[in-house]
Amino acid sequence: MKYMLLIWNRPGFVEGLSEEDRNAIFGGVDEIMKELTESGELVGGQALADPSQTRTVRLVGDRTEVTDGPFMESKEQFAGYLTVDCESPERAAEIAARWPDVRMGFGVLEVRPLMDDAGTEM
Repeated sequence: MKYMLLIWNRPGFVEGLSEEDRNAIFGGVDEIMKELTESGELVGGQALADPSQTRTVRLVGDRTEVTDGPFMESKEQFAGYLTVDCESPERAAEIAARWPDVRMGFGVLEVRPLMDDAGTEM
């Protein structure tokens, strides 16, 4: 089963960290990515650009409107994702719990199963 691990953290939090903490975070990410690649569980993943580069598109009345930024009422922003293919939701949550942002208290990971081609049975 494939799971999307959505990474949420505060924009710019890394700039306020010590070099030691930054190295711990990025080293931890590298370690997990290597492990998931070797186990065959990593499908893909990517960090996202700063939220200031975001555009939000929505329907307003009978036309679409494009605005700058996500303008979410949240301290945390969607910062990136991993897609893993593993045996259970428990394994996906185990991977998320090991993510440095979670372990160090800088962010959260949301674990969501991906629908297969059959559609909305989930």
